[in-house]
Amino acid sequence: MAFRHRFVWLAGSVLLTACSAPAPDAPPPPAVLVRTIDGTGAVAPGAVYTGEVRARIEADLGFRIGGKLLERRVDVGARVAAGSVLAVLDAQDAQLAAGAAQAAVAAAGADRALAHSELERALELRARNFISASALDARRSAAQAADARWRQARAQAATAVNQTGYTQLRADADGVVTGVMAEPGQVVGAGQPVLRVARPGAREVLIHLPEGRARALVPGAAAVVRPWAAPDFAYAAQVREVAPAADAATRTYAVRVAVAEADDALPLGATASVVFAGAAGAGVLLPLPAVTREGGEARVWLVGEDDTVSSVAVTVGAWREDGVVVGAGLPARARVVVAGVHKLVAGMAVRAVEEGAPVRLDVRR
Repeated sequence: MAFRHRFVWLAGSVLLTACSAPAPDAPPPPAVLVRTIDGTGAVAPGAVYTGEVRARIEADLGFRIGGKLLERRVDVGARVAAGSVLAVLDAQDAQLAAGAAQAAVAAAGADRALAHSELERALELRARNFISASALDARRSAAQAADARWRQARAQAATAVNQTGYTQLRADADGVVTGVMAEPGQVVGAGQPVLRVARPGAREVLIHLPEGRARALVPGAAAVVRPWAAPDFAYAAQVREVAPAADAATRTYAVRVAVAEADDALPLGATASVVFAGAAGAGVLLPLPAVTREGGEARVWLVGEDDTVSSVAVTVGAWREDGVVVGAGLPARARVVVAGVHKLVAGMAVRAVEEGAPVRLDVRR
């Protein structure tokens, strides 16, 4: 009987052991993307600003007289030669004005001829003492006034003829059309911009700087220009002009940086970055998500040799469009977490994945 009870107890123990669930595996540590600071992330001293490539000489062209725009012969991007007709106004009113001015010249010429004829007769009569000296002076004054009216009519006629030519807008130099501000059928005033033409050759980058940075720049300061479309290209440049007054809307100062050896990799209207040497201290360029703020100071998360994380305070040199320049606070060969910092806790064990490492499939998940 005792043997039977012992057998039942052993069988129950085996059955309970077989039905119990296995102990769960510990979850793997979370993966974080890290960047090892070994000198490749260092940036040279400088501050980066973004601007637009402009021509050295760019002018808004308009008619010298007002009228209805009949024809626009060029579009944006068209290359024009000096003297070519770009747009045409309705010339009917200008032609009528020129005709009226020519008629005024003819009338003034007839009055002038009559005045001189009367002056000649008065001289003959005065020689015979048939008229007084005052009458002769009156004829002489009338002739001089007729001469003046004739010259005035001729000048007005020349002006009217010139205005008939002003109904055609011509390019004063070779260039490229970069803007169109009027369309056929529109009535434009004298001097109203119709087309914007940029002259080829010298190019520059227009940037806008805050007041604190603009004061540190002077014409002739060295810079480096890199086009966004071709970041491998770098052009030596220098500051040509710093605006003396801030823009009323943005409160920034316009700075024009001349690029002497610009080529087709730096086209008009393109976006480019301008780097000024010596405008900021050297540092390490990190992605924007890598830097957090805690207690009013900037901090980054580091992965130690034991694969645990900790945060350290750093000094930020500049917040830029392409990242954050960290000036001081990072130790040598530091592994900085550049993604996933919002989930980290001091002392947490993590699995560091080096930035740029090939993606591996985790078959356990």
